[in-house]
Amino acid sequence: MSSGDNLTAAAENGTASPAPSLRIYAGADSFGCALKDALVAHLRSLPGIDLIDLGTDKYYSIAERIGRQVSSAAAAGGDQPETRGLLACGTGVGVSIFANKFPRVYASTCSSVGDAVNTRSINACNVLSVSGMFTAPTDAVKILDAWLRTPFKSPCPASGDAPWPEDIQSFFDQSVTEMAAIPAPDEGCPICVLRKGMEFEPVGIMPGGEMRIVRESPTSAYVRFKAGSVEPAHHHTFGHDLVVIKGKKKVWNLTKKESYGLEDGDFLFTPAGDVHRVKYLEDTEFFIRWDGKWDIFLDEDLAAAADAINKDMGRGN
Repeated sequence: MSSGDNLTAAAENGTASPAPSLRIYAGADSFGCALKDALVAHLRSLPGIDLIDLGTDKYYSIAERIGRQVSSAAAAGGDQPETRGLLACGTGVGVSIFANKFPRVYASTCSSVGDAVNTRSINACNVLSVSGMFTAPTDAVKILDAWLRTPFKSPCPASGDAPWPEDIQSFFDQSVTEMAAIPAPDEGCPICVLRKGMEFEPVGIMPGGEMRIVRESPTSAYVRFKAGSVEPAHHHTFGHDLVVIKGKKKVWNLTKKESYGLEDGDFLFTPAGDVHRVKYLEDTEFFIRWDGKWDIFLDEDLAAAADAINKDMGRGN
């Protein structure tokens, strides 16, 4: 018997469960708030439900919060109550889209009892989304009750209200595990994957720096510097785009009299000819692409660069 069956039986018998068998997180945007409140009131009249009302927010924000809660509970498993979500927005579609961004969340927008029974039976739906603009509270309560009491793999309108054939039951048994594996484990961004197994060559005129050129012209390269390394003031014939993969660095554009603190994910474009120096505050890796074939022209020596950087950073700039 599903947790929904337990709840329905308890309500019909007028008995309360000794402990909650189902935890439901509820929320809505401003278009679905009134309907959500009506459904929350109905849920609070049922025994065996631990209801957490997260209130009203932007449709994507409230869906993110509830999707995250349901996803975390599904991943944790254990002896905790089964966790589901209830969402409402204008159409019921927007909140469903954003809740479904989380693994092990199967959110469905239901506009009829048949929808609710089908999606519970076929999809193991654990987040119910309803329309605050097009679904009346009385209809929504019927949809909610059907969603609560329908077990996964049960007969439903899609099966002609008859038990599913054995081959479909077998498919359902496998589908839960397969659905939980989507999306596949994150293997990193394409640049990070590119870096795996990469052999670097020292940058002779920049102590502490190593580079791997991945394209000659226009030149693209993966570069890394050790914490504390300094690039003396220099310029290039071509402008370049830079994306920090990890680490922390500070760049002084002496031509523009500007400085930039760069960390993970930050981007910087330096125009052709602009003189700039760099200090690496942590071990740092970045991807860089010049507009032409890589070259470099030093405008000061390492000692002068270190002295200028120490003076600047000593002033707290």
